[in-house]
Amino acid sequence: MTPLPLHRRPLEQFFAPASIAVIGATEANPSVGRTILTNLASFHGRVFPVNPKRGQIQGQNAYPSISAVPDPVDLAIIVTRAETVPGIVAECAAAKVPAAIIISAGFKETGARGADLERKILAARGSMRIIGPNCLGVMAPPAGLNATFAGTMARPGSIGFLSQSGALCTAILDWSLREMVGFSAFVSTGSMLDVGWGDLIDYLGDDPHTRAI
Repeated sequence: MTPLPLHRRPLEQFFAPASIAVIGATEANPSVGRTILTNLASFHGRVFPVNPKRGQIQGQNAYPSISAVPDPVDLAIIVTRAETVPGIVAECAAAKVPAAIIISAGFKETGARGADLERKILAARGSMRIIGPNCLGVMAPPAGLNATFAGTMARPGSIGFLSQSGALCTAILDWSLREMVGFSAFVSTGSMLDVGWGDLIDYLGDDPHTRAI
């Protein structure tokens, strides 16, 4: 009898990616692109900085576009200007990137123009899942993953924390470090253009590291 193929759980690329592309990575300091790349130093998989103006960033080879990255990418983290994001999402979809975190702000929270950009992202994404836009990012402390621009990594633990507000995330993170509270997942959902509460609760409800959400 032929064994059934193994399938990754929905949203697993956000919490256990094998490779990450940071689109908008930069040497500029301070900047979100630099902070995220620095935070990924503890990540055990491959990290690909993407920036069309740089051949190397923080000692790593950089690539001009997602299509130039030589290996498959599980997760794209997008930190470029809002108006560039729909085109980048289309490039990621063409490259068969299954998941993206859009850190960039400047979408529906800014009015009609921003809402139109969100519609273009949805039209361009294909089957790709998206967290954000306008979010802090995602941490999976048990896996050593800090895909955020927060200044500190959360402690590993058994609580899955979800918040729309990045400001609330940073306040809870600061409190948790003082009180020695740990997390299995720490997620800033932002505008919830695609992935929302139901998706994340469903995923964390089956997560062996998570005892409370």
